[in-house]
Amino acid sequence: MTKVFLAGGFGKMGQAIQKQIAQTEDLELVGILAPHPKPADVPVFEGLDLIDVRADVWVDVTTPDTVYDNAEYALNADMDVVIGTSGLTETQTNALKHLAQSKKRHVLVVPNFSISAVLMMHFAGQAAKYMPDAEILEIHHQDKLDAPSGTARATAKKIAAGRREDPRLVGIGQPARGEDIDDVQVHAMRLPGYLAHEEVIFGATGESLHISQDSISRESFMAGVVLAIKHVDEVADLAVGLDAIMDL
Repeated sequence: MTKVFLAGGFGKMGQAIQKQIAQTEDLELVGILAPHPKPADVPVFEGLDLIDVRADVWVDVTTPDTVYDNAEYALNADMDVVIGTSGLTETQTNALKHLAQSKKRHVLVVPNFSISAVLMMHFAGQAAKYMPDAEILEIHHQDKLDAPSGTARATAKKIAAGRREDPRLVGIGQPARGEDIDDVQVHAMRLPGYLAHEEVIFGATGESLHISQDSISRESFMAGVVLAIKHVDEVADLAVGLDAIMDL
């Protein structure tokens, strides 16, 4: 039985994870971190200094301004860590990697728990070998704090890593051209009626390729959450992306 501690347990994603853990035979939720506690079947803690339970895996779906401190606490408490929160800086990620090494623990940073989103990113990296000119459009619900999304940033890096030729860069630096991430233009929209949508558009002489993915409900993330919890210990110190534990 794997014991799980959940940080951010009362947000929409956190509530879905609570339900999924309860339905998964070999997982047990032992505690929740939440600044504004609500009734729950397990102990709920308002601050890191109040936690008095032990877990095998810390799952974090909090906010960009708290995720680093939470992960640092969990590693120092000898827990493996699954991070489903966007917003870690490169400096913070490197610091967590070094801490995981020193503690002999494992950290998996997951920009998107959706299996189809992971496949989309993988396919985009493959396509970039032959079509280096690409742009990304991502649309999320109006309450998503960060933009571009962690998934869009990860996709841009996959495209950049897959390229064998330099892209043709046009109009870079103009506000309407989006954010430049590794020579991939990324456009972010926040609208009601959406949960998560991403489209990667490749262009070449006389043809185009569109790779798109939609998450209709947060249930689409749960298979990835369970996969991450069960296999985070296979990661060498820190890895980014669910594909690190998938056979792609």
